[in-house]
Amino acid sequence: MIRHICMFTLKEENKENNIVEFMQRAESLKAIEAVKRFEVVRNVKGTPDSNYDVALIFDFESVETLDEYQKSPIHLRFGEFVGTVREQRACIDYEIIE
Repeated sequence: MIRHICMFTLKEENKENNIVEFMQRAESLKAIEAVKRFEVVRNVKGTPDSNYDVALIFDFESVETLDEYQKSPIHLRFGEFVGTVREQRACIDYEIIE
């Protein structure tokens, strides 16, 4: 199992509206069959400004299914939106050993 965590800091302009829209649009990613576990989270208010604003936490069966997700038209459309509102991005993909 591969866990994919991708965190974003959004631009200051319209930040709160963009966080809400990010969370709403991220729901479309649930429709991608390759996704086994789905979680979209936002940073808690009152925590350090250096924290990322939002994160995607997904599980996939394999690196190959993660790649299917990355190439999905649904993911590509979401990525186009994110590209217009993000300032920073950090990502990690790691193997879950059970």
